[in-house]
Amino acid sequence: MEQLKHECGVAMIRLLKPLEYYEEKYGTWMYGLNKLYLLMEKQHNRGQEGAGLACVKLEANPGEEYMFRERALGSGAITEIFDTVQSNFKDLTKEQLHDAGYAKRVLPFAGEVYMGHLRYSTTGKSGISYVHPFLRRNNWRAKNLALCGNFNMTNVDEIFARITAIGQHPRKYADTYIMLEQVGHRLDREVERLFNLAEAEGLTGMGVTHYIEDHIDLANVLRTSSKEWDGGYVMCGLTGSGETFAVRDPWGIRPAFWYQDDEIAVLASERPVIQTVLNVSADSIKELQPGQAVLINKAGKLRTVQINKPREVKPCSFERIYFSRGSDVDIYKERKLLGEKLVPNILKAIDKDIDHTVFSFIPNTAEVAFYGMLQGLDDYLNEEKVRQIAALGHNPSHDELERILSRRIRSEKVAVKDIKLRTFIAEGNSRNDLAAHVYDITYGSLVPGVDNLVIIDDSIVRGTTLKQSIIGILDRLNPKKIVIVSSSPQVRYPDYYGIDMAKMSEFIAFKAAIELLKEREMRDVIESAYRKSKEQAGLPKEQMVNYVKEIYAPFTDEEISAKMVEILTPKGTKAKVQIVYQPLEGLHEACLRHRGDWYFSGDYPTPGGVKLLNAAFINYIEQVYQF
Repeated sequence: MEQLKHECGVAMIRLLKPLEYYEEKYGTWMYGLNKLYLLMEKQHNRGQEGAGLACVKLEANPGEEYMFRERALGSGAITEIFDTVQSNFKDLTKEQLHDAGYAKRVLPFAGEVYMGHLRYSTTGKSGISYVHPFLRRNNWRAKNLALCGNFNMTNVDEIFARITAIGQHPRKYADTYIMLEQVGHRLDREVERLFNLAEAEGLTGMGVTHYIEDHIDLANVLRTSSKEWDGGYVMCGLTGSGETFAVRDPWGIRPAFWYQDDEIAVLASERPVIQTVLNVSADSIKELQPGQAVLINKAGKLRTVQINKPREVKPCSFERIYFSRGSDVDIYKERKLLGEKLVPNILKAIDKDIDHTVFSFIPNTAEVAFYGMLQGLDDYLNEEKVRQIAALGHNPSHDELERILSRRIRSEKVAVKDIKLRTFIAEGNSRNDLAAHVYDITYGSLVPGVDNLVIIDDSIVRGTTLKQSIIGILDRLNPKKIVIVSSSPQVRYPDYYGIDMAKMSEFIAFKAAIELLKEREMRDVIESAYRKSKEQAGLPKEQMVNYVKEIYAPFTDEEISAKMVEILTPKGTKAKVQIVYQPLEGLHEACLRHRGDWYFSGDYPTPGGVKLLNAAFINYIEQVYQF
């Protein structure tokens, strides 16, 4: 219904055979490059603002380029960067194009190690200089570093202060640049440590270089550079000598999956992407565990290492509800179960009047939850049929049985995504008018004035599209009642781990709670939460408490939902409107292994999340109120 800004996506490939092998078996030495394209394109939903790739050639000679990068901005960035890479090959003869040895010696991006990134900014900073991968160059091959990630750090200010205190000078005050400097600094130290060991063994010249590249241990680098990171992250990197790594945050907030056979090693943000691109089974793909890194050395040997001790593991539940591809076997089941868990509250909202209710969904991400909802409704209706048949006694008539057995759950495709709102139209009235037409409806899909309409979506965050488009357009069908159903609970708190959620003031749940406090003469609750938050502003983040919870505490979910309806229902709406949310318990039951629910509960997994929430709440209050 409302496009949340997605997380970023990552993809990494390490070819484990010489390029000649892939030319002979698959008819092209570009096997790795082509697989990277597919991995990125199938994660396109995770990046609409930019994309980039990096490549490393192994064993290049001195004077030859061995590390390549291409980046582009915009929703068409994937196509653009691969078109640019392919343009290097357009003037080759057929013989040259299929000569893996020639490609290895001469052509850019003809390497064994690849890394791709899809960007969705979560900091408000944009421009090509913020598109990953980031590069840190050096004349020592092993000191070159390309870095990209799906992440957001909550303690950038602390890290920035610490690294500048030891003499470093990051080029930009941005988390990726700061992390690049941190990892790069420790990489330098690791190379210098090995340099001293090589000299102590009497090695000189290229012997020193080979010793360093054969013995470098990125586990040391990652342990020393990541120990202070507070946030959700999957950080990926390549060195100029061909070392490859990906490390996951110790809370398991951001996801990553990897696969290896004797030809290739692959890592991506989503499991079904690897399944599809390599045509492998789900059980052959491993999940990168919290605090763990997957490391591939120059020789192509893969190992997993525990870099940081796992904390209270809270994988992001929004991955399951919204972001990741619904084609994943587990996510598909979970989304169906989310829909099924809503059935009791839906039945309550329509007074169990199944026969006069049409069920539908908002395209496209809510479709799987819709199927789960239908399954739950079918189960309920079957139980009803059994009771009705039993009540008829032992000799029911044919007509009586037919009347009962003919009852069906009525589902229709009521809402259709019609046009895309173009962001270049900035003038408010024009935008609002366009927003009202983002969706179209299927006329004649219900009986006017008689039928209820239940329509499910995956989340309601701001409520903007509900107010500007959905409710008004659905009301044209003249339903008796419109029930908007959210397969996720009420989104009450911002995210600080890689998803650009709304600001505090834009959450419709927060707005509703504030309005209820005002109406009921409970402004003292607002003032108290503000005072407590303000008093802890100078404390270490580990000691901070989420006092924003006190804003919601006086009210039930139903009271907040009812106030949302008042705020969001356009004037002139004829149908009665109700919003039904997934209970938090339903989310936990559906997504058993993904307990990261801070958007809904306010239980942030890291101290940095509470610190940033505290600052956001103080800022909101000071802008709106005078205490």
